[in-house]
Amino acid sequence: MKAIRNAVLTLALTLTGVTAMTEPTAAQAQAPSPVTTGVMVILTAKAGITREQIMAVMPDEIRQTVQLYLTGKVREWYSRSDGRGAVFLLDARDAAEAHAIMDALPLARQDLIDHDYIAVGPLMPLRLLMAKP
Repeated sequence: MKAIRNAVLTLALTLTGVTAMTEPTAAQAQAPSPVTTGVMVILTAKAGITREQIMAVMPDEIRQTVQLYLTGKVREWYSRSDGRGAVFLLDARDAAEAHAIMDALPLARQDLIDHDYIAVGPLMPLRLLMAKP
């Protein structure tokens, strides 16, 4: 009888621990949904597009990109180390707004590049540091 009681107690404690691990903590349950503070855009030259095609459009692309930087829409920009494009961090509310910004640029209008959009925001685990124990 004692062995059965111990087995039941062990099972109950195990299930309680599993339930606690799968249910959100109070801090997680109260945490707001992720906030988008910008959008990272990864630009890649399309397959089959030559360097000459890209370079023919670059003077206009650069002028318009600099204008976006001066108006605060482009926060940061980088060249890809593989030479196939660039990475921009845009000041945009969501990927749709970033898409509209990038689609207005000459390389996109001429369908020479592909874009990947990633909404970014504050590092979510940092909220756990702010939660009361």
